[in-house]
Amino acid sequence: MKNRFLHGVFIILISWGSVYAQKSGDQASVFFTTKVQDTVKIGETFNEKDTTASKNLKNRIKPIQANFKRINSMTKWTSVKKKDIEGESAEGGESVFYYTDKGLEKVIARHYGEMGQMLIEYYLMNGQLSFVFEKEYRYNRPLFYDTKAMKDNNDTQAFDFNKSEVITTRNYFENGNIIMISNTTGRGFNIGADYPSEQEKNLTERFKKLLKLAE
Repeated sequence: MKNRFLHGVFIILISWGSVYAQKSGDQASVFFTTKVQDTVKIGETFNEKDTTASKNLKNRIKPIQANFKRINSMTKWTSVKKKDIEGESAEGGESVFYYTDKGLEKVIARHYGEMGQMLIEYYLMNGQLSFVFEKEYRYNRPLFYDTKAMKDNNDTQAFDFNKSEVITTRNYFENGNIIMISNTTGRGFNIGADYPSEQEKNLTERFKKLLKLAE
């Protein structure tokens, strides 16, 4: 009975986790003229170059990429605040706020769950969002799914962080609006017509909630 229950829970979780992934290419870019906690953490993008390029938006993307590089090249901060994030995911989360004498420059948010974790990095320029980098890990099995659970359910895999599906999304903002989204995933995904506006709204609302934590 216990084995059937675990197997049922596992199937539901896997189905839920895979609903977002659909067959297409390895990378997709969209351009717009307007608008039990994990023991392994996703590494931040310190000193990483943003190589995303677009002929159509090259000049508009350049200052965003330059700002991204400037912030990630910094080694000293006037102040760094750490806050817990509650209610956003099953296993909770944490956030880090980076300040210079000019104000808030960067916010890091980590969200943990049984089926994966997500790192979101928010970069500001002139007091507004300029770039948001999302890196999501979708686990091969739930966190609690150890070798015993694997054997009990006649499975061939236990939880292994290194077997996670990795999805990265780069969101470029100009004057408060998303002008480009670049997504890279192991299996690709399809972009709906409403995706840009929904993504912009979701990221903006999440960022506002984070700012309240730092008050």
